[in-house]
Order: sequence, then C-alpha cells, then structure tokens
Amino acid sequence: MQVTVLGATGFIGGQIARAAVARGWRVRAARRHAGAVGAIGDAPVEWVEANLADEASLTRAMRESEVLFHAAASYPQDFRNIPRAVAQAGQEMERVLRAARQAGVRRLVYTSSLTTLGLAGRGRLADESLFYTPGAANSAYFEAKHVMEQIALRASNDLAAGLEVVALLPSAVFGPGDVKPTTSVVIRDAARGRYPFYFDAMINAVDGRDVAWTHIAAAERGRPGERYIVGGHNLALRQLLDTVDAIVGRRQRRIRVSRRLVRALIDLTDRLPFTHLPENFRTFEFWQPVSSQKAQAELGHTMRPFEETVRDTLLWFQQTSGLL
Repeated sequence: MQVTVLGATGFIGGQIARAAVARGWRVRAARRHAGAVGAIGDAPVEWVEANLADEASLTRAMRESEVLFHAAASYPQDFRNIPRAVAQAGQEMERVLRAARQAGVRRLVYTSSLTTLGLAGRGRLADESLFYTPGAANSAYFEAKHVMEQIALRASNDLAAGLEVVALLPSAVFGPGDVKPTTSVVIRDAARGRYPFYFDAMINAVDGRDVAWTHIAAAERGRPGERYIVGGHNLALRQLLDTVDAIVGRRQRRIRVSRRLVRALIDLTDRLPFTHLPENFRTFEFWQPVSSQKAQAELGHTMRPFEETVRDTLLWFQQTSGLL
C-alpha cells in the first residue's frame, strides 16, 4: 500500500513515516522545502514538495496513495489574532480535504490535539465524549485545532465523497526525533537543571513512537468519523521532573509556586506588547489527566514506560546535537 505523510519533516510526522516504512508500506513524504529531511534522512521514503497553501501541490503529493496521514496542521501561537488564525486553519483543512478527494485518497488519518477536549472535572479522566467549548481558553491554538477537527470529522459524513476520516488526539508527545524541538525540550532542559520552579499540574505524557504506531493502526482499522485519545502516562509535573532527575542521577532542588502566581505572571506577560508565551503554557488550567481506553481497545494502542522515553530522548539529543 502507498501512503502520503504531510509533515514528514516534523516530530510526529517523521515517526509516522518510519512506522509506515516498517509496516512495509510505500511512503511518500511531503515537505515544504526541498532538501529538508527532518529526523528521517536515513529512511527509504519518496520525498515530494507540498504546501498547505497550494492545493495543486497537495493533490500531486497524494496521487496513487490510499491513505493520507495529516500531521502538518497549523500551530498558531498568537492569541491576539484568533480570528485570523482560525480562518487560516479552516482554509488549510478544506484544501487538504479537497486535494485528498481529487487524488482519490480512501482514508485520512488526522493528527488532532487534546486541546479539542473539554474539561472533565476534578477526579475524572477526560475522554472522547468531551468537546472543547469555543472561546473558553482565549487561545489561537485551541480555537484553530477545534475548527480543524470539526471540519475533518464532518467530511467523513459525506458518504458520496468516499473519504473516511479518523482523528487521533495525542497528549504531550516526547521522544527521539523531536527535530524542532517541541515538547521534548522539557526533558532536555530538566536534565540541564533549568527548572528550579514547578507548580501543581497534571499532564499526560506519551512517546512519539507509540503515537506513530497507533496512527498505523488507525489507518487499518480506525472507525470513520471517530476520534481517539492517544495518550501515555498521567503524571504530575513534579513527577515528570523527578523522573528526569533520577535518570540523569542528579537531584535538583525545586521551589513550588502557586497556580495563582503562575496565572498572574501569564496575565502580566499577555498585557505586554509584542510578547507572547507558548499557547499550551498560557492555558495550563486546561491540562488534565486523560484516558486512552478507547484507543487501547479498538486500535491496540500501547504505552512504553515513561522512563524509557526519557532515556531515549536524552540519548537522541546527545547523539544528534550534543545539547546535553
């Protein structure tokens, strides 16, 4: 089977491409810039140029592919321009869907986000029954992800178009191959001793390699029109940092700060012109433990130990950039 991966030079997209090759599929890896290979320069893939703003290039990249993995969606970070970010994200998703139909793609596996979930409340695990309420987070990222997921899932209801859509919602993804880097800098910087403070918060941490293999399973047997949380381990922020300390063999003293103080500092930064914090940090009140039971039951999703992820992430950073 031939597949196309949008976002193959990124973290999750690169891991999907590797997993698809290992599955025995022919992989067409799409990139915006000629010569870019991300973390999969050694993988036997066919590189093609495609841009989310250019529908014709997307169609060419998808031709003859039965499955499209879309891991290249918008990542807006400026809450001051939410309408523009939402409009751009929606237009990009519509282009991808039109290109997929024109190219004859049978199934689209879309990499969505936990930000499309609503809050479960204290003592509960969030699951796929919860949906984000637009406007709740004052976040361009949250709003864009919500709109893109809704557009993608609605497309699966158009039976005449013949395009099946499955949405996967990875939690906080860590691991080797994080080329930008993105989330995995938390592990790298914790190992460097750069987090002298922490606050009470829960996250769900998953390995990018496990996320990738569940994308492969979704291509094979995910139910069209459904979304699946692809998570790993529910961890307190302090627990995550302590795990890194234990693996590097150095215990760092950290000072606990209140969530109220964190919010006050974020609000202060928001009021400063020409500055903005990462959207996922600005919206820490939406961090929550989640359940991956649906993905485990229907897609065979598995989660390796978080300690293994930490070790492999640190080794990858050391081998590729010497940043430790």
